[in-house]
Amino acid sequence: MARHAVKKLPRSGSRALLRAGITVTVAGAALGVGGTGTAGAAEPGPLASPLQGLSTALHHSAAGGLGPLKDLQLDPLANTSADPLNNTLGTQVADFKPVSTGFVTGPLTSGGSLADLPLVGGLTRLLPS
Repeated sequence: MARHAVKKLPRSGSRALLRAGITVTVAGAALGVGGTGTAGAAEPGPLASPLQGLSTALHHSAAGGLGPLKDLQLDPLANTSADPLNNTLGTQVADFKPVSTGFVTGPLTSGGSLADLPLVGGLTRLLPS
């Protein structure tokens, strides 16, 4: 049998050391993030400060990661002659107002982002930015 095909068994204490290292790292990060308080605020409890700091850090990281998604152009072929969403279909029955698919595909074909969509655009206000 070739040497590269031999299974290598992990050392006996390597998994326990890995778990201990991850635990210490997470605890240190939670305590280290907790130092972002304000000067005039009332004294929080011993657990409130790390949780508040962790919440602030999560909000800032989510804003940095999800904020640009609101303004990202969804249709890469928008405003080109090869755009498959540029075709609209419409109809009018008797004296009623005409109905068209341009209402849904219009914001996409003009180079719109997630915030420009008719139904989903209002929900993007819930995302941090």
